[in-house]
Amino acid sequence: MSEGSKMTQVAWQGAGQREWAGTARTDASGAGSGGAIAPTGPMSPAELTDDSGAHPGTQRAQRTGEQARTGGEVILDLQHISLSFGGVKALTDISFDVCEHEVRAIIGPNGAGKSSMLNVINGVYHPQQGRIVFRGEERKQMHPTAAARQGIARTFQNIALFKGMTVLDNIMTGRNTQFRTGLFAHALWWGPARNEEMRHRQKVEEVIDFLEIQSIRKTPVGRLPYGLQKRVELARALAAEPSMLLLDEPMAGMNVEEKQDMCRFILDVNRQFGTTIVLIEHDMGVVMDISDRVVVLDYGKKIGDGTPEEVKGNPDVIKAYLGTSH
Repeated sequence: MSEGSKMTQVAWQGAGQREWAGTARTDASGAGSGGAIAPTGPMSPAELTDDSGAHPGTQRAQRTGEQARTGGEVILDLQHISLSFGGVKALTDISFDVCEHEVRAIIGPNGAGKSSMLNVINGVYHPQQGRIVFRGEERKQMHPTAAARQGIARTFQNIALFKGMTVLDNIMTGRNTQFRTGLFAHALWWGPARNEEMRHRQKVEEVIDFLEIQSIRKTPVGRLPYGLQKRVELARALAAEPSMLLLDEPMAGMNVEEKQDMCRFILDVNRQFGTTIVLIEHDMGVVMDISDRVVVLDYGKKIGDGTPEEVKGNPDVIKAYLGTSH
């Protein structure tokens, strides 16, 4: 192995030692908070440490596989999933599970099939082979709307917001599956329809407070910087009150402070709401800090599965990321 590869391997094996509670948070207006954090927002750095002073992300990375599973029973079981597009095999015989209340990361090089796997989970793609069992029931040919009604929400690798609508209106679309009154009643905005919309509006306001985007609530999304658009997309997913949240590269394109904020939000969603999170992310420091378990894909095949510490030392994973000398 060349000297450069050895240095890169050291960097890989050191992933996860970074802590995300070191700098002041940036609020929606772009100014550093520097002071006390509102109770409705994410926890402060002091609150993110336990009595021993350890950062919870570091504690997560040090859990054993058995300890990670004690957070809850298996709620999603993917068995021998294979997905092809014509002659192109996107996923080949992949099996793994997701336990309730855990943060489950999916990592791998570009083109490994990570986003395809998320699309299989929420019903966008239907695999040619394999079984998907969600909360004890086998799912067959599920539509994304049905998945959303069962409590699965997601964000996208490429931001999928309505750029001409305000932040508030975009987040309200996340409540779509919760409405019960008919279209005609909503058109008149009268009686039960009005009361129902007011209840949903209250839920949306709670999400806005939680993610600290009050100052941009009436701003058209298209005018916002990239990092805040990512936060709005997370808010829309949270508005659906999901039991499982699928995050497709939620920190792509963000600077360090924005990543720190997003890490806190993800941990708070998991800890305060008990939401199960399935996360795709390329930043290994983030993955090693906040994940309970990690599954690694390469060219559509599973090459690793376990705790962050186990995956970090897996020779196949190191080979996929760093290559080998010849």
